[in-house]
Amino acid sequence: MNEFTQNTKKKNKTIILFQNEPIRRVWDEKNEKWYFSVVDIIRALIKQADYQTARKYWNKLKERLKKEGNESVSNCHQLKLMANDGKYYETDAADTETLLRLIQSVPSPKAEPIKLWLAKVGYERIEEMNNPEKALDRSRDYWQKMGRSRNWIQQRMMGQEIRNKLTDYWKNNDVKEKDEYAILTNIIHEEWSGLSVKKHKDFKDLKRENLRDHMTDAELIFTALAELSTRQIAETMETKGLAENKIPAKKGGRIAKNARLELESKTGRKVVSGKNFLQTKNYKKLN
Repeated sequence: MNEFTQNTKKKNKTIILFQNEPIRRVWDEKNEKWYFSVVDIIRALIKQADYQTARKYWNKLKERLKKEGNESVSNCHQLKLMANDGKYYETDAADTETLLRLIQSVPSPKAEPIKLWLAKVGYERIEEMNNPEKALDRSRDYWQKMGRSRNWIQQRMMGQEIRNKLTDYWKNNDVKEKDEYAILTNIIHEEWSGLSVKKHKDFKDLKRENLRDHMTDAELIFTALAELSTRQIAETMETKGLAENKIPAKKGGRIAKNARLELESKTGRKVVSGKNFLQTKNYKKLN
């Protein structure tokens, strides 16, 4: 098992496998395409387990191709991808079309299989955009392989649908993506759980992992209740922009908070959990 394979299960879809070899990639929202780590592709082609050796091979190949006037090299981009130490470094990355051309320059019996693989995974995001059901099926398969229970997967997918409807409302009502979404999400989360998103991740000892992928059934349900309530209140108030949407965010989170406190008073058990999926081989232990 090589250095990247050891951490593959801890990552999201920014790392995928080609014949058990991890390939890093990043999605370009503007151009709607995947960019893959060139060194990772080279390493799979030449069957080299050592990353530095593969990197040196690519550097020499790159120099030769530049001298030959190969335009594929100039189409590579320096993008930040996660290394084995968890930090992000600028790395040569290329889209599917460029990689298919570069592969021709590497003598390898894996050339044809990796070209077929690239043709498939390089366009899966576009397929998902045209048919969202494919994305749901892919997520379901991923969670099943990770050992999540059927009940947990149902709760996770229900919560994601509720989340999508909320962000659709924000998008259509003058809330800016990313930063402002994060601000409103944090208000909702802190209101219902008593913890900010960051503190909740710290409580679960998570770093870059998706918090929701490590929630218990109960945490998923209360998160969904808070976001459902937020959207319905926002729709009733017809709020627009960040400032106005902070009001339903607090009110929606408070509804879930009151429900949480009532449940905790009846059961004597805390809803917010410090456990995460990485700490157990069987996620059912968290529920």
